[in-house]
Amino acid sequence: MTDTAVRSANETLEDYTLRFAPRSYRRWGTGVVATSALGGIAYLADFSIGANIGIAHGTTNALLGIGIAALIIFVTGVPLAIYAARYNLDLDLITRGSGFGYYGSVLTNVIFATFTFIFFALEGSIMAQGLQLGLHIPLWLGYLVSSVMVIPLVIYGMKALAKLQLWTTPLWLLLMAVPLLYLVIRHPDSVGTFLSYDGKDGSATLFSSAMLAAGVCLSLIAQIAENIDYLRFMPPKTPENSRRWWSAVLIAGPGWVVFGAIKQIIGLFLAVYLIAHVSDGASFANEPVHQFLTTYDEMMPYWLAMTLAVVLVVLSQIKINVTNAYSGSLAWTNSFTRLTGRYPGRLVFVVVNVGIALALMEGNMFDVLNDILSFYANMAIVWIVAVASDIAINKWVLHLSPTVPEFRRGMLYAVNPVGFGTVLIAGGLSILCYFGGLGDGLKPYSPLVAVVLAAVLPPVIAVATRGRYYLRRDHDGIDEPLFDEHGNPSAAELDCLVCAQTFERPDMLASARGDGHVCSLCLATDRSGTHVLPAR
Repeated sequence: MTDTAVRSANETLEDYTLRFAPRSYRRWGTGVVATSALGGIAYLADFSIGANIGIAHGTTNALLGIGIAALIIFVTGVPLAIYAARYNLDLDLITRGSGFGYYGSVLTNVIFATFTFIFFALEGSIMAQGLQLGLHIPLWLGYLVSSVMVIPLVIYGMKALAKLQLWTTPLWLLLMAVPLLYLVIRHPDSVGTFLSYDGKDGSATLFSSAMLAAGVCLSLIAQIAENIDYLRFMPPKTPENSRRWWSAVLIAGPGWVVFGAIKQIIGLFLAVYLIAHVSDGASFANEPVHQFLTTYDEMMPYWLAMTLAVVLVVLSQIKINVTNAYSGSLAWTNSFTRLTGRYPGRLVFVVVNVGIALALMEGNMFDVLNDILSFYANMAIVWIVAVASDIAINKWVLHLSPTVPEFRRGMLYAVNPVGFGTVLIAGGLSILCYFGGLGDGLKPYSPLVAVVLAAVLPPVIAVATRGRYYLRRDHDGIDEPLFDEHGNPSAAELDCLVCAQTFERPDMLASARGDGHVCSLCLATDRSGTHVLPAR
């Protein structure tokens, strides 16, 4: 066996990082997978985002922005979640065959990895604020603690993360919901104050202000990729579990944004309460630890309020940042392996991703949250919408893109202009718009520019190129059927002649040497190209 083959042999540890998730590994029920996926949205950044956009633009504009963003995120998330759960692939593997090509999707991997370390840093910053307030730990040390503590939890991949998310979700929901219910019942006037809040500058209701708010919220559109890292482990869809399967996919896939929008609204509600009822509340109204501590303090002794606030912050940070570290490591590993032909193992990039996030925290990125998210949103929107457009329009309507997702080397062209070109054009123009390069009047609408261009360009480019750059060849050289009688990926097993491991049919191709089969990872690390099938 090669060194790469040895390192990738322990698939339980590496969690099928770069490949199809086989049926033999997918032992969780639909409910467990859905709960685990939703556990990854326990982040407190939503509360800060809701507070920040409300303080900047007022409640009405913030609510409109949250609604617009949620609608876009939900609609684009539907085809992605279905493909991930149906074909058991992560979003990078789906992206390869949905308009980007084998190497072209490296660009989107960088976009996604950026998402994971930005939000890791945000959650780590919030946890550090909680540790400073509750335990008097200096911020710099709190940043370090919040980063390092995640690494051991991520080592064992999906099995450990599923248990963590499942066990901690009920407590997290209780700690989050009780303060809101208390304020609504004990201080019903707080609802009217919330609805009438005009922001720090007395903002009128304007579509431009709502779009600025939506732009910040749309930075979260890439969250669907983290949920898909769990959804790819969905069990096969059968007539017996069809209803449960569809419910789990829709709730834990695009449905995450409903919970996210609710959290943003709660964050704004708590912020307005602090501004209206707490002395100097405006100075910390956007900090979740203060939002919850203030409310808990009205309900119970201060020592208990502080304890619960710190527990909530730490619990939330762990639940989301294990997912950020896990998903980020997948993105970096995918890119590195394809570009270099070497597979260092996922754990190397867990440390890399956490290290980048720690540097951002130490740089105090929390103070420029809105600016970072508004800028980043443009690229995240373009990637997600472009893939969704390719699946919904190019695959299902125009039939120019292959219906079955393809991700294996040799089967795809290196770069497909449909998606790759869309990201460059739409991303470039939306960022130019964000900085006022297309005029100050269009500046607030950069997220809308990103959405429209990313939705329209894939079918336009696909028609212009007649879909020529999707498949390099139309057969993988194996006669065994790729799907079972229910349309699920086949569970038939084949041996890889390179690493001597057994993998399921969807992960295998015939070797160009004609002497057996080779798995997708060994093919990805075949620097000489000996086993890569020729174009056909």
